[in-house]
Amino acid sequence: MRRQRRTKIVATLGPASSEPATIEKLFQAGVDVFRINMSHTPHEAMRAFVNTIRSIEQRNDRPIGILADLQGPKLRLGAFRNGGAQLEAGATFVLDSDSAPGGEKRAHLPHPEILEALRPGHRLLIDDGKLKLTVTEATNNRAVTRVGVGGRISDRKGVSLPDTILNLSALTPKDRGDLEACLEAGVDWIALSFIQRPDDVAEAKKLVRGRAAVLSKIEKPQAINALEGILELSDALMVARGDLGVEMPLERVPALQRKIISAARRAGKPVVVATQMLESMITTPIPTRAEVSDVANAVYEGADAVMLSAESAAGAHPVLAVETMNKIAEEVEREPEYFSGLASQRVAPEATGADAISAAARQIAETLDLGAILCLTSSGATAMRVARERPKPPIIALSPKIETVRRLALLWDAHCAQMGDEKDIDVTIKRACAIAFREGIVKVGQRVILVAGVPLGTPGATNMVRIAYISDDGGVE
Repeated sequence: MRRQRRTKIVATLGPASSEPATIEKLFQAGVDVFRINMSHTPHEAMRAFVNTIRSIEQRNDRPIGILADLQGPKLRLGAFRNGGAQLEAGATFVLDSDSAPGGEKRAHLPHPEILEALRPGHRLLIDDGKLKLTVTEATNNRAVTRVGVGGRISDRKGVSLPDTILNLSALTPKDRGDLEACLEAGVDWIALSFIQRPDDVAEAKKLVRGRAAVLSKIEKPQAINALEGILELSDALMVARGDLGVEMPLERVPALQRKIISAARRAGKPVVVATQMLESMITTPIPTRAEVSDVANAVYEGADAVMLSAESAAGAHPVLAVETMNKIAEEVEREPEYFSGLASQRVAPEATGADAISAAARQIAETLDLGAILCLTSSGATAMRVARERPKPPIIALSPKIETVRRLALLWDAHCAQMGDEKDIDVTIKRACAIAFREGIVKVGQRVILVAGVPLGTPGATNMVRIAYISDDGGVE
């Protein structure tokens, strides 16, 4: 099953898409990677999702990626007398370590690490930014604030800290339990929430130990400030626009989206654009024109994937939302401006053999109008370096490792397939060409270019290109 678009689609599973028949319809409609939100999914339900997806994968003979999204640290206020209070702009409001119920003058903040880190001038955003407080005085167990934007404050509302770096792990005890359960179930990607620094990614990778790829969600100002270090340690990034738009001015989010996509492109790592892409389709069967433009812009900017959240997890039209996103991406990619735009964003290859060969393969394939670029890859690195170039000919990613082709389901344009672990280069090339023919991507008489690392099976050793001709039997001459 070959998709007729380069940009991949990630869809979140939830109450509206929990039945196996619905999940299969979502896959048929265009989903390449399924997201399991561990904030709302018990381990038993997670394992059921994984088993269903693997059954669909087997029936359709196409690798499907599974992304488990960890909840991350949730920072919340304590309880209030009568359930809440009204805060007026300009008033003084105290946050402290006293567990007594709060009121109009103070509230319990059950996170000592926040009180220890707050400094005068730091902002606190309550309930997704509906209320704004600024610290005027701070000690290790008490912070005096001035109310900038008032309103109703109530039990257990979330707290965001755009100016404060917390001495807090990005992995809570719940996350650690979820992480191990997801890895045992065989998910392909682990998404980290609310990371602040590269050390957060390093901590997670030590626990993952190569059993899955790690995707870092960029949703805090602290992560923006440490973007290069986070990107270096991550296998992929996500532009998590929901929380990013809470902790930073909304008008900055579009520019930050472009910045994150550009950084990931330079590094040759996948990047996903997420949150509220087709939000109105949670309740209606037709998106707004603004939402269509939003998805289209992410595609034009060269994102590897676009993601549906509540639209597919809890919406009234999950399959239709995927079909709509699929149509938007297909239409954008038919426009001549799509590839000319990607070409204008292309950066010079790094001074490595893998980058030089990948850039050369793209140029050869486009100059000779070849049918496809076949990437023979063990770890997935070869395919990612080629995808970094955003070539016009389609990319076919072939690996003997099923975990590699599943992870590459997130990668721009990569049509993924598993093939035998051959050590003879000529036999491998013939089989690769046969797969490209069988998948309907190339025809008899077309030429393809193969990119690989020799000796075969050596991770990160991209050092060979070869042009092959598809013969009458779908093999190679």
